[in-house]
Amino acid sequence: MKLPTPVPESDLKSTALETMRRARFPMMATVDDRQPRVRPVSPVRTDGFTVYIASLRSSGKTAELQANGLTELCYLSEDHDQVRITGPATPVTDPAVRQSIWDDNPLLRAYLGSVDNPEFLLYAVHPERVRFMREWALEYQEVSFA
Repeated sequence: MKLPTPVPESDLKSTALETMRRARFPMMATVDDRQPRVRPVSPVRTDGFTVYIASLRSSGKTAELQANGLTELCYLSEDHDQVRITGPATPVTDPAVRQSIWDDNPLLRAYLGSVDNPEFLLYAVHPERVRFMREWALEYQEVSFA
């Protein structure tokens, strides 16, 4: 089996962003005490490699992020290309950002009723590291995201 050739540096960022667009639902890794936890999440907004995730105040994910905000998102496309975004998940408190995301997401409105619902929490995963890998490439390429 021939390993895939690396994506040229000039195409790497756009290829990674396209992989994220196609994959849509990443897996999010958190830590519960010393036990890693992974779950699919549905981003409510993606701005480049910054990913916004809604959560409920009462969820296990929220408790884990409050105890340790370090996380990694892994997008896996249908053809098994991967994008991994590593960085902190920080609470979003800016009313304008929260309202804008609220206005763009009918599912949030249907479940929570009001942007002021105390159960509605919003996190932004800000990338500190972004990596891309083609299926079977066996090595990640570092993606410049600045």
